[in-house]
Amino acid sequence: MSAYIIVDVQVTDPEVYTGYTKLVPATVEAYGGKFIVRGGAAENMEGDWEPNRVVVLEFESVAQAKAWYHSEEYREPKGIRHSASHGKMIVVEGAA
Repeated sequence: MSAYIIVDVQVTDPEVYTGYTKLVPATVEAYGGKFIVRGGAAENMEGDWEPNRVVVLEFESVAQAKAWYHSEEYREPKGIRHSASHGKMIVVEGAA
C-alpha cells in the first residue's frame, strides 16, 4: 500500500535550505520515492491552517518511507533541513 510523507516547512534560512533541496532528491529516489508536491503555491480552503512550504512524497509503503527517513543517505540532508527550517511531518497510508 502506498504511503505519503506530508511536510509543512517554515524555512528560516533560505540560503542554507537550498543545500537541502539540492541533496534530497537523490535520497528520495534511492528509496523508490517521488515528489508529488514540492513547495508549490498553497491556498487555505477550510479551517485555520496557514501552510508555509508544503511537500508531499510518495513511497511504496510506510516501511519504505521510514527506511528513507532513517537512512544514512538522508542523515546529512536532514541535518541541513533542521538547521535551516522548522517543520511538521507525518507519514500516512494511502488508499487501498
